[in-house]
Amino acid sequence: MTARAEKRGFAARPGDAEGWIKAAETPPARPSAASAAFTARLTIDITPELRGRIKIAAFRRGVTASDMLRELLEREFPDRQGDTP
Repeated sequence: MTARAEKRGFAARPGDAEGWIKAAETPPARPSAASAAFTARLTIDITPELRGRIKIAAFRRGVTASDMLRELLEREFPDRQGDTP
C-alpha cells in the first residue's frame, strides 16, 4: 500500500509567503446563514503579480486576502445615508 500524504491542520498555512501564493486555492468557508443572505461575489481581473502582492500583504498581516480587501473597500466606499445606487 502507498503511504498517505500528511494532512495539514485545520486552516494551516505554509510557513512562507511564496508557498502560500503557489498553494492551491481552497474553497471558502461556509458563511453563517445571517451573513450569507447579505453577501455578493465580486470578480475582478488582476495580473498574477498583483495577486501575489495582495496575498503576501495579507499573509504578513495574518488575515485572509478576502478579509483584507473587504476592509479596504469598506474604507474606500463607506455607507452613506441617503445615497441611492
